[in-house]
Amino acid sequence: MRISEKKFNFWFNMFILVGMITAVVVVNIFKIRAQDAITVKQIVVTIGAIMGVVNTVLSANGNIWTFLFGVLDVSIGAYANYDSGNMGQFAQHAFYFLPMQFIGWWQWRKRGAGKKTEEGETSKVKARRLTGRQWIYVAIAIILGTALCYGILYWVDLKLLEAGKIAEIDKAKLFLDAFVLVLNLIGQILMSWAYMDQWYLWNLVNIFSIMLWTNRLMSAGSDSYTIVMVIKYSFYLLNSINGLRIWLRLSRPEKPEPVEA
Repeated sequence: MRISEKKFNFWFNMFILVGMITAVVVVNIFKIRAQDAITVKQIVVTIGAIMGVVNTVLSANGNIWTFLFGVLDVSIGAYANYDSGNMGQFAQHAFYFLPMQFIGWWQWRKRGAGKKTEEGETSKVKARRLTGRQWIYVAIAIILGTALCYGILYWVDLKLLEAGKIAEIDKAKLFLDAFVLVLNLIGQILMSWAYMDQWYLWNLVNIFSIMLWTNRLMSAGSDSYTIVMVIKYSFYLLNSINGLRIWLRLSRPEKPEPVEA
């Protein structure tokens, strides 16, 4: 029996939502159990993470309401990082990711998202694709951005090494951290401007995140929290693969109307 596209998307999205929310809740239960954890704050962060999960699934489906959940997720993330003294992460959330949610809403509305169709359904965004020249610009930005971030992270670790706070500098980890950070920043730009090609970057982000946590899982001293992170990013990878599938269709050129003789 052939399953319709609409029914497949519904059940696949439910599977992804349940899987990712379960992973997020379990991860935060581990954090709450930590001796220095502040329970109320961790619960708020958990709610923000769940908003991020919904945001990710809606984004994969080209639904403009992704930005409402994105605002909630980023705002809670900004608060949590400010309260924890992570000023770099706070600045990234408050002054980059948060404004990009409103830019994305504006751009997606311009491309037809959120409007009512003749059938009474809410329309999805009309996605676009990068040209060959634009891909060259993106590749250059990734290379230069990764080099810059790597240099900054290396300098920070060098100072920590000199202060005796770390035993050695893990160059491979620094490179992956820098690479994933830059992919996240550029991927957010492409998402806000409704480019299908964002999903190639999100797939890379999730693959490298799985690699990072798998490497930690196989190292000595890993705990149950680590395997949950591997599972979490595996669900994110499934969602990004589905997002690529859907957005390839959303970005197809419209067929011209047949001309009557």
